[in-house]
Amino acid sequence: MPEALQNFSRRQTIAALGTGAAALALGGCVRTGTAIASAPSPQPALAERANALLGSIADNLLAHSPEGATSLGIDTGARAAMRGKLADRSASGQKAIADTLAADLKRVRAFDKTGLDHSTRTSLAVVESAYDVALDGFALPYGDVAVGGWRNTPYVVIQNVGAYLDTPRFLDSDHPIRNSADAEAYLARLTAYAAILDGETGRLKDAAGKGLFAPAFLIEKAIKQMEQSLAGARQGGGLAESITRRTKALGIAGNWSDRATQILRDLVAPALERQLAELKAQLPKANMDAGMWARPRGDEFYAWALRASTTTRMAPEEVHQMGLDELRTLHGRMDPILKSLGYTQGSVGERMNALAKDPRFKFSEGDAGRAEIMAFIQEWLGKIRAEMPRAFRTLVRGNLEVKRLPPEEEPGAPGAYGGAGSIDGSIPGKFWINLRTTDLHSKFSLPDLTFHEAIPGHVWQGEYANQMPLIRTMLAFNAYSEGWALYAEQLADELGLYDDYQVGRLGYLQSLAFRACRLVVDTGLHAKRWTREQGVKFFVEENGSNALEVASEVDRYCSWPGQACGYKVGHSEIVRQRGLAQAALGSRYDLRDFNDTVVRGGNVPLDVLAKNVAEYVAGAKT
Repeated sequence: MPEALQNFSRRQTIAALGTGAAALALGGCVRTGTAIASAPSPQPALAERANALLGSIADNLLAHSPEGATSLGIDTGARAAMRGKLADRSASGQKAIADTLAADLKRVRAFDKTGLDHSTRTSLAVVESAYDVALDGFALPYGDVAVGGWRNTPYVVIQNVGAYLDTPRFLDSDHPIRNSADAEAYLARLTAYAAILDGETGRLKDAAGKGLFAPAFLIEKAIKQMEQSLAGARQGGGLAESITRRTKALGIAGNWSDRATQILRDLVAPALERQLAELKAQLPKANMDAGMWARPRGDEFYAWALRASTTTRMAPEEVHQMGLDELRTLHGRMDPILKSLGYTQGSVGERMNALAKDPRFKFSEGDAGRAEIMAFIQEWLGKIRAEMPRAFRTLVRGNLEVKRLPPEEEPGAPGAYGGAGSIDGSIPGKFWINLRTTDLHSKFSLPDLTFHEAIPGHVWQGEYANQMPLIRTMLAFNAYSEGWALYAEQLADELGLYDDYQVGRLGYLQSLAFRACRLVVDTGLHAKRWTREQGVKFFVEENGSNALEVASEVDRYCSWPGQACGYKVGHSEIVRQRGLAQAALGSRYDLRDFNDTVVRGGNVPLDVLAKNVAEYVAGAKT
C-alpha cells in the first residue's frame, strides 16, 4: 500500500464511521459537529468590502459566460438579458476575458486582507490562484484557457472541443424553456451560434498561420463529427426538434419549429460549412505526432498545462514516475482478488483483459443492453445514497439526471462525465453516459464510474460548491475536482458497497490503476515523445483496459494536455491530508467532519486544501 493508504486503513475508516451516528444532520446545509475552526467575525465594514469585491469579480467573469449564468440558474433579474446570448469565442472575446482577469487580479492583490476570516481569505486566495494561472495560459499562442476550470486545450476546435459540440448540448439540456420568452431566447442563441462558430474559425486560421496544427488523427475525428452536425443542421435536425418538443409539451404557442429550422439552414449550416472547410484544409498540413513536444512552444505549454491541472509544480518526469509507482502498488492489491475469481495465470493486465470478456460481467448488445446499463446505474445510485449519512455530517440533495451523450459526440468522448446542476436546483446535475456501444462498460466497472461522476463524486461535490459565494461556484480546480471524484470511489469501497461484490472492488482498484496509467501515458505522449499507439498499448497491456475506451482516452490526452494528471495527484493529496488529520486528532477524529471540511471548504488548489484541513484540525483539538 502507498504510505497514505497505510495511515488510514479500511478498518479504521469503518470504525470512524460509527462515531456519534445519532447526531447526523439529515437535512441539507445544517451544520452540527466540528469542521473548519471558527474564527472571529471580521469587522463588518471590512467583511462588507471583501464580499462586494468578490461579488463584482463574479459579475465581471460571468459577463463573459452567458451559458454559465443559465446553467447556474442565475440569468434572471438584472442578468435576464444573458438568457439569449452565448460566450464570444473569437480572438477579441479571448482578449476581453484576459483583460478582465488582469484588472481583477490587480484588485485582489491590492486589497488589505488583515482581519478577514478564514473563509473570506480562502475565497480571495482562490481567485488569485485561478486568475494568475489562467493569465499565464493566455500569454501562450494557443486555444482555450479554462479560467478556474479543467478543459485547457491548445486546439480551438477538435474532436472534443468546440461550439459545434458544446452549444447543441447546452441548448438541449441546460437552456430552460418554460414560456415564450424562454423560447425566444433559445432562438436568439441559435442565431448567435453561427457567429460563435465563425469566431472559432477565425482563431483556427490564426493558429494555422503560426504553424499550430492538431494531430492529423484528431482532425480526422473532428471532421467526421462535424459532418454529422452539418447534416443535422441542413435538415433542421436536433436543435429544431428540441424546441418543438418542449414548447409543445407546455402548450407554448408559436411557429417554433419552422423558425428554428430556418435559422439552422440559413445561418448555422453555412457557418459549420466554413469551419469544416478550414479543418479539411488543415488536415494535409498536420502530422501524426501525438504530443505537445511536436508543436511550437509545446514544452512550454505542457509545463503550464501540468501546473494548471495539478495545482503543483511537479515536473513531467516526477509525474511519470509517480504513475509507475502507484500502478505497481495497486496491481499488488488486485492480484489476490483476481485469484479468488479464478484468474490465476498471467499479469494483472492480461487477467483483467480476460475478465472483460467474461460473459457474467458483460451487458447485452444494442438497445437492450443500453437499457440494462441505465437500470444498473440507478440500482447502484440507490445503494450509495443510503450510505451518505455515514460519510457526511451535512447532506445535500444529490439532484441528478442520468442521460446518454448525444450520438454525434460519442465517438470523441470519454466513457462518461458528470457535474452539478443549477444553484436553485431547477436544472439537475448530469451524469452523461457514452452508449455508442455497450462494450464500453462492464458490470464490474460501472458501479465505480457511477460513484465517480454522480454520488458522492462530481454531482454531489458540486452541490456543496453551489452553496458558496458565486465566484467560488464558478471557479474549479482540476486536481481538487477529479481528486475528489477518485476519493468518492474510495469512500464507496470503505462504506462496504463491495463487501458482497468482490468483482466491483476489483473494478474500483482498476479505476485507480487506470488513473495511475494516465500519469504515465499523458507525460509519455507530451514529454517523452510516445506515439498514440504506445499510449493505447500501455493501458491495454499494463492495466487490462478496454481497447475501445482507451483509444478515445488517449486521443483526449492529446487534445487536453495535462488534464488527465490531475486525478491521481489530487486523490493522493486528499488521502494524505486525511491521514494527517486522523493522526493529529486520534479519538477526536470523525470521518464525517473531515469530509465536510473538504467539500464545504470549496473547490480549491491543493495548497489551500492543506490550509483548510489544518484549520479543521486546530479547531477540533480545542
